[in-house]
Amino acid sequence: MARRSVVGWLALIAKGIGAVLLLVAGTVAVAWMAGVRVELSGGLRPILTRFDAEANIDALEADRARDAEPAPAGVKADRRPEAVWASFRGDARDGHYRFPIRTDWPDDGLSPLWKQPIGGGYASFVAADGRLFTIEQRRDQEVVTAYDAETGAEIWMHGWDTLFQEAMGGNGPRATPTLDGDRLFALGAGGELRSLAAADGRQHWRTNILEDAGARNIQWAMSGSPLVVNGLVVVAPGGPDGRSVVAYDADTGDIVWAVLDDVAGYAAPVLTELAGERQILVVTSQRVAGLSVADGALLWEHPWITNSGPPNISQPLVIGNSVFLSAGYGHGGARFDVSRDGGQLVATERWRTNRMKNRFASSVLHEDYIYGLDEGILAVLEAESGERAWKAGRYGHGQLLLADGHLVILTERGEVVLVRATPEEHQELARFDAIDGKTWNVPALVDGRLYVRNAAEMAAFDVRP
Repeated sequence: MARRSVVGWLALIAKGIGAVLLLVAGTVAVAWMAGVRVELSGGLRPILTRFDAEANIDALEADRARDAEPAPAGVKADRRPEAVWASFRGDARDGHYRFPIRTDWPDDGLSPLWKQPIGGGYASFVAADGRLFTIEQRRDQEVVTAYDAETGAEIWMHGWDTLFQEAMGGNGPRATPTLDGDRLFALGAGGELRSLAAADGRQHWRTNILEDAGARNIQWAMSGSPLVVNGLVVVAPGGPDGRSVVAYDADTGDIVWAVLDDVAGYAAPVLTELAGERQILVVTSQRVAGLSVADGALLWEHPWITNSGPPNISQPLVIGNSVFLSAGYGHGGARFDVSRDGGQLVATERWRTNRMKNRFASSVLHEDYIYGLDEGILAVLEAESGERAWKAGRYGHGQLLLADGHLVILTERGEVVLVRATPEEHQELARFDAIDGKTWNVPALVDGRLYVRNAAEMAAFDVRP
């Protein structure tokens, strides 16, 4: 077979891009006539939705106006472990709900406890004391909101004027707020960081992490959920001159320490212990690193640069004294062992694979196997060797959690799916439509209830056993 010339390859690529553009344009035209909107999926395929941002906010405001009595402002203290989901993907940030759930779902799916409109953006929920907290876009404001977990009724809102817009990814804030006792720390797409009272949304302090660090915003905006540890709020603005990762005093908002020079990635910092040392795990655009909690000192590092540049999005997965990382766009995954060599911590690559490419979603660990979406298809790797057990089931660039030996998957099209977490074979047990439209938001599990949202809707489902 004759080898194709460079010009030939370029022509073929241009033809393919042209075909995609024609497909999207045709879909947009049909959708416009049908009164629906077209959004691009993570794989750049069209997704049809009836979502209208202005109409959505109108509906939220109408609901609030109809309520003769506002939602109760008092806090009903409930700090049972199963009733608290204080951080992004759970308290350990590992996507694991450590309590039983119902796994005998009806054939026609779970009925929602409630469903209602919500503002735009890609944040998830955190929860405690019978309340859900998130951040959303309402017209030209980023708004931190508190909802009653039982009813979905709004309890309070706190907003500021900001509108982050991005054509491919979509508008609105990305980073999930973090709960710490009676305080809520929220980070907006443009770097606005605020400490709020969880009871009523009253502001304690504010700053802008991009301005503080002298950093430019990255393409898809600030996305890493703040980490609260030892009275510090740790964020990753990606500034130069030792201001890539910054720790603020949780009480005052003053900068306590700042380190590294890397452009930011999109992953959130994680508190963990590796090789006997408690540390903050960060993934920047250039590396994975362990930092001292006290002063941010660099404990160890390993290069992690994706084929397409900076989009390190997925959360690191801690496996004993090692870290699993994965990235999409053809990059793949790797497991690094962290050990002590003399007085220093060092990272050594154990294995690398192209069989787990997490683009937006993050993997979870269950009984020595890694479960994750390999460019939208569910895959399972043996953690020890990196060998793939199986790959099956198309869920798009959605998100997943681990609960009671099962995977709870929120697909890119807003379906909720239950899959048994087993290396033997793909066993999908249930699937139903939950919310409408493109869905990249991570679900939350609190006190046996599943909470899901996207840029248009949110809903709650009872999964108590």
